[in-house]
Amino acid sequence: MATQTLTRPAARSASAPRLRQPRKKMTAGRTAVLAVAAILAVLWLIPFAWATATAFKSETDAAAPKVSWIPPSGFTADAFVKVFQDGNIPLWTWNSLYTSAAITVITLAISALVAYALSRIDFRGKKVLMTVIIASIIIPPPVLIIPLFYQMVALHMIDTSWAIILPQVIHPAMVFVLKKFFDQIPRELEEAAVMDGASRMRIFTQIILPLSQPILAAVAIFVFISAWNNFLWPFISTNDGSILTLPVGLQTIKSAYGIQYAQNMASALLAALPLILVFLFFQRQIIKGVATTGLAGT
Repeated sequence: MATQTLTRPAARSASAPRLRQPRKKMTAGRTAVLAVAAILAVLWLIPFAWATATAFKSETDAAAPKVSWIPPSGFTADAFVKVFQDGNIPLWTWNSLYTSAAITVITLAISALVAYALSRIDFRGKKVLMTVIIASIIIPPPVLIIPLFYQMVALHMIDTSWAIILPQVIHPAMVFVLKKFFDQIPRELEEAAVMDGASRMRIFTQIILPLSQPILAAVAIFVFISAWNNFLWPFISTNDGSILTLPVGLQTIKSAYGIQYAQNMASALLAALPLILVFLFFQRQIIKGVATTGLAGT
C-alpha cells in the first residue's frame, strides 16, 4: 500500500527581509521648511528657558548686572516658596479653573446651537445675522469693556463669578468656525433621520454633535486657553480676593523692595503651567483644529 507523504510549507526564516515603507525623500523645499521650523522652535524655547532659569535663582543673582544662565550661588526654589507664602495660589487656581471651565461649556452650547441654526435652518434675517457675526469678529475686545462693565453694574453682578463668566461666553469666531464645519456634514443623514421621525433637537444631539467631536474639542481648547489667559476683564470686574483668578491674583503679590525678577518669573511659570499641560495632552486636537478650520486666522 502506497503511503502519501504530507509536506508542510517551509517556515519563514527569521532573517528574511521585511518590507519597509518607502521613506519620503528630503527635497530642498522640505529641508528648508524643517530648518525654519527648527529655528522658530529654538527662538521660542530660549525665552522660556531663560524665564525658568531666572525663576530658580535667588533675587540677588537674578538682579545681578552680569547675565548668566547658571547662578554663582546655585539654583534655589525660594521664589516659588515666596509666591506661595504671599498669595493664595490654590484658591486662585481653583477660581481660574472654575470660571474657565464654565466659560468653555456655556460657549460651546451657545455657539453650537447658533451655528447649527445658521447652517441648517432658513429664516428671515439669516444673511444679516451672519454678516453681523462676521463683522463682530474684527471688533477689539477692549472696546466693549466700558459697556460690559456698566451692564454688570446694572445687573448687580460686580464682584461675583458671573461677572467674569457671562461677558466671555459670546465668541463670534467660534460660531463662524462651527457653522463652516456643520456645512460640510451631508444633509442626507438628517433627511434619513427625519423620515424615521426624529426631531430637530434629536438630530442635533445624536447626529450632528457626535460627528463634530474633533471640531468641538478644538474649539473647547481654544476657548479654555483664552479664558484662562484673560487678565484685563477679571481685573476690572472683581475686587473680592476670594474670587480672583490666577493671573489677577499673582499681580497682587508685591514687594516693598521693588521689582523681584525671580518672583515675577516664578509667578509667570505658575500661571503658564496649566496651559502647557493642556497643550501637551491635547496638541493633536489643537493642530487638527488649526489645520482644518482656519482658527489661526481668527
